Amino acid sequence: MMRFATPTLTCLAIAALAAAMRAEPPATSNTAPKPKACWPQFRGEEARGVVDGAPLPTKWDVKKGEGIKWKTAIPGLGLSSPIIWGDRVYLTTCVRAGGEKELKVGLYGDIEPINDGAAHSWHLLALNAKDGKIAWNQTAYKGVPKIKRHPKSSHANCTPATDGTHVVAFFGSEGLYCYDTGGKLLWKKDLGVLDGGYFAVPDAQWEFGSSPIIYRDMVLVQCDVQKDSFLAAFNISDGKELWRTPRDDVPTWSTPTVFAGNDRPELIVNGFKHMGGYDPMTGKELWRMGGGSDIPVPTPIVSHNLIFLTNSHSEPSAIYAVQLGAAGDITLKGNETSNASVAWMKRGQGNYMQTPLVYRDLLYACKDNGILSCLDAKTGEKKYRVRVGSGNAGFTASPVAGDDKLYVTSEEGEVYVFPTGPEERKPLAVNKLNESSMATPAIGDGVLFLRGQRHLFCVGK
Repeated sequence: MMRFATPTLTCLAIAALAAAMRAEPPATSNTAPKPKACWPQFRGEEARGVVDGAPLPTKWDVKKGEGIKWKTAIPGLGLSSPIIWGDRVYLTTCVRAGGEKELKVGLYGDIEPINDGAAHSWHLLALNAKDGKIAWNQTAYKGVPKIKRHPKSSHANCTPATDGTHVVAFFGSEGLYCYDTGGKLLWKKDLGVLDGGYFAVPDAQWEFGSSPIIYRDMVLVQCDVQKDSFLAAFNISDGKELWRTPRDDVPTWSTPTVFAGNDRPELIVNGFKHMGGYDPMTGKELWRMGGGSDIPVPTPIVSHNLIFLTNSHSEPSAIYAVQLGAAGDITLKGNETSNASVAWMKRGQGNYMQTPLVYRDLLYACKDNGILSCLDAKTGEKKYRVRVGSGNAGFTASPVAGDDKLYVTSEEGEVYVFPTGPEERKPLAVNKLNESSMATPAIGDGVLFLRGQRHLFCVGK
């Protein structure tokens, strides 16, 4: 494991350094001032999935063009989510030579990957937020995919990340790339073959899905794969590897989260064998927790001084609320549902695909079959549970919220708009994109950016 080298320090210097590391990171020369429209990574800042401060749309009609500011055709097949920095929207895609093969959405259990030896090209795109015009389209890599994809995935699943100066795109086995906001390639890294398939059936390759995040001047990646899983940090200026921490875990598709708390920053990861927290500056483990379900996908989120972790492909299919500042092994024993570091745990209520969110004091969690639960975030008390849609559609995109509205998107491209609050309510509207959608929406300044299989939509007045 690589570490930052530090000279011998006096006690006062050590205390000053520790205080500086605990503080909220200041803007640096590598970071642009944060604009009003800012959704810089998967699920926005700290993966919260929430933006307030401007009215957001309730109803729109893609077919009639009502409420649609613009829609832009996106080539290829990519399931990454859009990100926003000011007047630019960024997203990735992968284009197959000779046309795309089928994307199979819905509720099914087929684990066979798509057997495809065609050449592909991997792209990072920048669009103008105002009119949807493509400002630039950079090709990161060309070749035959090194890993096969699941019928419900693509070869460009990882959402990019930006700090307003750099834009980072991660294409799994095809590499990690850093561009400036004008589209100039600054550096690239080959991290080897990253097989994020099913550990119980190694031949069932499913591509890779964990997105990069940016913290201070570092790019952080979680690479839980079939062999030699690891976390790593790279200098955002030149791509130099700063540290790498091995992880004893099987493949996951979860994106990590950094929460810069008052006491210390935590790099928080989901996992099957090993959910946990790390020091983002060094990669040193802070705490760990077992009890996960296999194939973890949801991203950890933080609210009310609690870390919310969930996964649901196997037992115990739980939601956990972990206290910030935990240390050591905090795994629950036997039938325990809480301990000194775990505020509460709800067995059987976990999410398989979707990252939950906290809005006001409520935790919203939607399963892949459309069962939406609302819990008290502090106590885990159930407020209501309701089915979204008919029960026949799958739900992969994570919900987002703002302006007292909750947006839940089905794989068939239906966007359900619910009023937030502790009482069960009917949706305010159900809006159809008229194409499938697997990507999580991004919230801008009074608008939504929604990615369908063929287009990026900007919805708002």
